Amino acid sequence: MTSSMTGFGDSKQTNKETEIYCEIKSVNNRFLDISIKPNDISNELDLFIRGTVSKKVRRSTVDIRLRLKFPSSNLYTINSKSVKNLQKSIDKIGCLEVKNLAFTDIKDIPGIIKTEQKIQTNQNAIKKVFKEAFKNFLSSRALEGEKIKKLFLIKINKINKHVAKLETSNKKLLKIRSQSLLKKVKNLCETVDNERLAQEVALLALKHDVAEEIERINFHTISLKKELISKSCSGKKIDFILQELFRETSTLSVKLDAPSYKQIALDMKLLVEEMREQAQNIE
Repeated sequence: MTSSMTGFGDSKQTNKETEIYCEIKSVNNRFLDISIKPNDISNELDLFIRGTVSKKVRRSTVDIRLRLKFPSSNLYTINSKSVKNLQKSIDKIGCLEVKNLAFTDIKDIPGIIKTEQKIQTNQNAIKKVFKEAFKNFLSSRALEGEKIKKLFLIKINKINKHVAKLETSNKKLLKIRSQSLLKKVKNLCETVDNERLAQEVALLALKHDVAEEIERINFHTISLKKELISKSCSGKKIDFILQELFRETSTLSVKLDAPSYKQIALDMKLLVEEMREQAQNIE
């Protein structure tokens, strides 16, 4: 399956005092790089998220953003030792007539009252929202990959049509080229060995034979189609095939000297270059 390296997915769960939101997006990268924010989530949750992503994504920079809100409660503790020390200190000072300290007397004194906030985090709920967002994220990558695959197949079919034209005309082109070379040489030489001349012209013409390039282009386009519909479609492999295809079309454009056929080779070269740019988005 052809999958794009760019994708987006999100999911949300809200009820009463709880709100969980997860957003996942990715861009191109030669390797897999996962970023999770906020970075103060539990180690268990961090490992779960990274492990889930690593199983399904091979390449990309993946940014995961969590927005969490859970019900909380406050726990208050009074430091009785500090209160007793405060009372003793007051008793030592004769001008202060404070026999029994009230809450209003000590509530603002540092170190007397300790406040602790307890947040009721639900790890399972976070995982559920993340998995839903990740599912949407993978779907968006697959959808984008399918669009890229269709564009590739259209361009491959165009290349195949161009190759078919060259394939049927190759023998004719060789004959025309040989006759042209022979005529040029005869015009330059008054006395010439016609048999030897024919041999040399044939060898020179064969240097411009494109049968081998056509055969290799056909092989590469077949390989490209197979990879695009493969379950384990690899962007790196596609890029390699396109490099080879680009090399063959470049050779064609050099070997072909007839303007109309040279233009066909240049059109093929352009189609391959367009695919190479799009291949950068394939995982």
